[in-house]
Amino acid sequence: LRRAIEECKRVILALPEHSERQKDAVVRLIHLRLKLQELKDPAEDEPNIRVVLEHRFYKEKSKSVKQMCDKCSTIIWGLIQTWYTCTGESGTPPPRPCLPHPHTDPHLCPPGCYYRCHSKCLPLVSRPCVRAQVSHQAEYQLSICPESGLDSQDYRCAECRAPISLRGVPSEARQCDYTGLYYCSSCHWNDLAVVPARAIHNWDFEPRKVSRCSMRYLALMVSRPVLKLREINPLLFNYVEELVEIR
Repeated sequence: LRRAIEECKRVILALPEHSERQKDAVVRLIHLRLKLQELKDPAEDEPNIRVVLEHRFYKEKSKSVKQMCDKCSTIIWGLIQTWYTCTGESGTPPPRPCLPHPHTDPHLCPPGCYYRCHSKCLPLVSRPCVRAQVSHQAEYQLSICPESGLDSQDYRCAECRAPISLRGVPSEARQCDYTGLYYCSSCHWNDLAVVPARAIHNWDFEPRKVSRCSMRYLALMVSRPVLKLREINPLLFNYVEELVEIR
């Protein structure tokens, strides 16, 4: 990295001043210096377990996998950066972390929310552990996309409170089809999930865009028998052949 930095400096001086190539080289130099700084970070001094907002974060051992940080939305470089995953367990975390998904067997994954982030991002985490939310209040939002408008959120992200707007200035507002709330691009990655309210009321299983928090909540809730369908929408049994057969 030091050799690359010196070479980058030489290239910058050799290129025409204020040219696009020189500007690109300057950006490259900044990235190289950041990587060098991250390498100097004393990773071994970091504790193995850290608890933040009911998350139980475990320091990851794997260096080869490439993940995205849930806080800053940038790549986690396992070779040179210390990073943590919330597994939610009191014991040893699994050797190969997996992200629960509505289309996978939930019993294959331990009951963690799998929030991943850089060590340096841990003090900035603002999202409480979804696993804890499932434990305390295991019930679905049963209104279809209950939107109340950006003004009710003071034009701020529902999670991190960053300024947002539908015009993309200063940051794009992305609506979560599950909660109806608006999020910034760091808290809403356009993940797709089946929304329970649409399935119950419309028998609609088309995946919709949801926030990161909603996606993980739905993934952890997928195996819980909390929907009393005959009480919520008894008429559905008259129109769906599979439900008639089950009844």
